Amino acid sequence: MSEIRLSFKEMCAKFDVTPRTLRYYEYIELLQPERQGRSRFYGGREVARMTLVLRGRKFGFPLEEIRQWLLIRENEGDIAQKKVWVDMASKQLRELEEQRHQIEEAITELRDLHDATLAALK
Repeated sequence: MSEIRLSFKEMCAKFDVTPRTLRYYEYIELLQPERQGRSRFYGGREVARMTLVLRGRKFGFPLEEIRQWLLIRENEGDIAQKKVWVDMASKQLRELEEQRHQIEEAITELRDLHDATLAALK
């Protein structure tokens, strides 16, 4: 079985990100592609990290927290990383629940104001 090896353009296409995003992720050290001259190549490690980065962004984690979390595996191993993940996920779940509550309140208030204004126009 051959090792994954994606070019810069293939990596952008695979993850549906802009070249600017991919370069930024490299700049802040989320990704460290192999370089050959001006070309960059992404192996399995970088593909896995990109998957985790995008999943973390989807869940609302800041990039710096994701970067620190990824470093834990390299420095302390899987178990330590999983323990930190549980803590991070618990905190983020609380924050998302609070955001959902605030959004539900705003929707209710906006709906009431909309209906009252619509009734006043009739």
